[in-house]
Amino acid sequence: MFQSDLLRNKNILITGGGTGLGKGMAQRFLELGASLHICGRRQEVLEQAVLELSPKGKIQAHPCDVRDLARVEEMIATIWADAPLDILVNNAAGNFLARTEELSPGAFNAVLGIVLTGTINITLACGRRWLQASNPHQKKVVLNIAATYWHTGSAYVAPSATAKAGVVALTRSLAVEWGNRGIRMNAIAPGPVPTEGAFSRVLPLPELEKVALEKNPLGRFGTVEELANLAAFLVSDYSGYINGEVVTMDGGEWLQGAGEFGSLGRMLSDADWQALKPKKKN
Repeated sequence: MFQSDLLRNKNILITGGGTGLGKGMAQRFLELGASLHICGRRQEVLEQAVLELSPKGKIQAHPCDVRDLARVEEMIATIWADAPLDILVNNAAGNFLARTEELSPGAFNAVLGIVLTGTINITLACGRRWLQASNPHQKKVVLNIAATYWHTGSAYVAPSATAKAGVVALTRSLAVEWGNRGIRMNAIAPGPVPTEGAFSRVLPLPELEKVALEKNPLGRFGTVEELANLAAFLVSDYSGYINGEVVTMDGGEWLQGAGEFGSLGRMLSDADWQALKPKKKN
């Protein structure tokens, strides 16, 4: 299935595409023939990603905070002026470990804003344009990145769990509402996949990684390559009859214990929690 032309003539946007899972998907999609757009908040990160990935195919970067609806609309209009998108991957996210009672409103809202509001902003900006085209034979796809705890919740990542549950509700609602107009909606719920930056924020201590590995029936973490291949399948025409689905990719971890971080309350001391607090940026 993964032939070099699998995504040929597909114009794709990945939010949060300059690092981590987003960058991994970007590389795989380019290898499979796609034309690619990535967006993120940090221009220097985007520029570095474009420098690394441009030998593999056509890629453009757009600095954009997905929480800013005006900026989102401006970015989407710019992309459409070149060529309409065929595929949207909502990957931009924020997460960190914290005791919920210690979170400031700003910390809670930051995660909700990026994960849920950002997904809504981008999805509607693209969806309205697709629907206005009134093409019953179009094959457009939105793929959202959720989390395995979207349906159970998880202690110590309450903002993320709340936002990811909303993302799945949006996915399934629009799968029904937009399916007969040529737009498929699906999601991936990944378990722990080591990436630079994001992974260290939710498993910052070696002993936590050990516990996570012991919880997993396969005894290992997932890889960016595995997630990118799954994403490539779900956005390709090979998955054309899959709509409104959430595909879990976690080695069976959630089946062994609901709520990925729930056991931390018995493991971490007050001093540990203080050390885990996000450092204020200057």
